Amino acid sequence: MAKENKTNVMRILEAAKLVYRPYYYENKNGKIDGVSVAAKLGQDVNRVFKTLVTRGTSGGFFVFVVPVAEELDLKAAARSVGEKAVAMLHVSEINKVTGYIRGGCSPVGMKKQYVTVLDSSCEKQETMIVSGGKIGTQVELAPADLVRLIGAKTAPIAVR
Repeated sequence: MAKENKTNVMRILEAAKLVYRPYYYENKNGKIDGVSVAAKLGQDVNRVFKTLVTRGTSGGFFVFVVPVAEELDLKAAARSVGEKAVAMLHVSEINKVTGYIRGGCSPVGMKKQYVTVLDSSCEKQETMIVSGGKIGTQVELAPADLVRLIGAKTAPIAVR
């Protein structure tokens, strides 16, 4: 793979000596939602996960990673991090808080490591696919490796 195609996410995974597989997809048509990305990659939507950033009632930020065809259960998410409630971060705040843009937000390599929860459905997968840190890239790795790398936990936080 050409060096210029590597993202910070990939460099972080390599520095941690984790096995991963990069994916690249065409994004000129503007279809960068998770379900479209899974289709472009020819992958099952249950293996491709999206990264969602929220703010809790305490004012802290929390990151949740759920399958692309599912939605975040805000009540379950809040319970999983010990908050009274969490609300989705406005798209205009994503870059300032994470260093990523909408559609390229990865749970790996944010400006700061926030409390992160992966939907427990990832435990049923041998590998899962998350954003590679920029639109047009994804990375596939073992859920346990991702959990260890970012200090995450798992909980049932997604609903169809």
